[in-house]
This record gives sequence, structure tokens and C-alpha cells, in this order.
Amino acid sequence: MRDILEVTHEGTNDVKRARKHALIQEYKHFRMQKGETICDVHKRFSHIVNHLMSLGKNFDEEKLNMKILKCLDRTWQPKVTAILESKDLTSMTTASLFDKLREHELEMNRLVVQESEDKYGKGIALKVGNQKKKQDSSDSDEDTMSLLSRKFSKFLKKNKSQASKR
Repeated sequence: MRDILEVTHEGTNDVKRARKHALIQEYKHFRMQKGETICDVHKRFSHIVNHLMSLGKNFDEEKLNMKILKCLDRTWQPKVTAILESKDLTSMTTASLFDKLREHELEMNRLVVQESEDKYGKGIALKVGNQKKKQDSSDSDEDTMSLLSRKFSKFLKKNKSQASKR
């Protein structure tokens, strides 16, 4: 009975070997996806590594940390460089590395929000200026229409008087 449950849940040796090779390929080609947060990267990375460890694959912390830093996209390059220059990756756990990256992401998000609030304040000033321009242009349009209607009235009067003379 135990063997049947083991095969049902874990699969045969061939299935385990195939899963292990598929996860190794996924690990090798692991990259941060566009628009993905550090939490999402952490979840995906941990899922792959934990499954590989359960299938007998071992990793040392330094290799895991280097893999994490190399999988990040270009926007993370300044932080990656700072971590590589300041920290010993052999003594840092992957959890503490992800904590540092998450802290950096939160700070960058705070700066983005602050910049957008600054732009929003400037946007109101521009809208007020645009409304003034619109008001000025509508006054100018009214003046033009008034002038045009007076000239048209004069034209009609001239034509009427000329028609009556004929």
C-alpha cells in the first residue's frame, strides 16, 4: 500500500528524473519577467529551488545569491552592483538578500509616487492656464462672429438697395 501511495504522489523514478531535469532547465533559464515584483520573483525562485531540493539537488548559498542577482532586469543593476561590492554573498542567506531587494523596491515605489504627486500638482496649474487660454480664445471667437455678422448685414442691405434700384 505504501508503494502505491508513493508512486501516486511522487511518481516513478522516471517521472522524478524528468521533473528534476525540467526544474533544472527552469532554474537555468530563470529571469525576472517584465512588470514582476521582487515578491513574485522570490515566490517563483523558491518554488523551483525547493522542488529541486526535494528531488535531491543541493545548492550553496553563494550560487543561489548570484543566480538571484543575475536574473534581475536592468533597472536593478545599481542595487546589484552595490550588493556585490558591499556584501559577502557566501555569508548572506537568500532570504536576507530578498529582504534587501524588497526594501529597495519599496523605496523606489515611494519615489515614483512622490514624483507623480509632484507632476499632478503641476498639472493643475497647467489646466488653469489652459482654461484661461480657452476663455481668451472664446472671447476672440465671439468678437470675430460679431464682426462677421455686422459685415454680412451691411452686405445684405447693399444688395437689397441695389436690387430695388434695378
